[in-house]
Amino acid sequence: MAQKVIAIGASTGGVEALEAIFSAFPEDIPPVVLVLHMPAGFTQIFATRLDLKMPFSVKEAKGGDEVKAGQVLIAQAGKHMKVVKRGAKLVAETHVGPKVQWSIPSVDVLFESIAEELKNQAVGLILTGMGSDGARGLLKMREAGAVTVGQDEKTCVIYGMPKVAMDMGAVTHQLPLDKIAETILRLAKQ
Repeated sequence: MAQKVIAIGASTGGVEALEAIFSAFPEDIPPVVLVLHMPAGFTQIFATRLDLKMPFSVKEAKGGDEVKAGQVLIAQAGKHMKVVKRGAKLVAETHVGPKVQWSIPSVDVLFESIAEELKNQAVGLILTGMGSDGARGLLKMREAGAVTVGQDEKTCVIYGMPKVAMDMGAVTHQLPLDKIAETILRLAKQ
């Protein structure tokens, strides 16, 4: 795999944080998978809006979508998303299931699948948000050899998810929002 997969989790304040990060991304981005806590219907609207603004493809994930460079896949509100290997390809699988950390989709579900399938061939990023969703999964990613990044307290709308991840030792790099895009792109190419 030439580039690592970038897996992102965000909640409250995530829309603005993601727009800032994605605006600094070039056209030829590594594969990106994303869980953003949003009400049903809004993930499609958000994906469409970003797709129109960004030089790369952004779409709401459907089961079986290939995880590939030049594209961001956003988990659909109301469905968990995992990344799995199918032969030589990586694909997104979506399913309805019980809430994990009070959320569907859950960042933990995505991150845990990344840890299991990709080991050190991934970069995990946890952004602003309430609660602890994603912290356990990010720790599993780190333990599997992935590089992990957490947004710092000063630039978070709510320093919940990144704080829990930081406190449990899941974060290898803690960064302000304006340094995240450049850093995760560099880490994905190492």
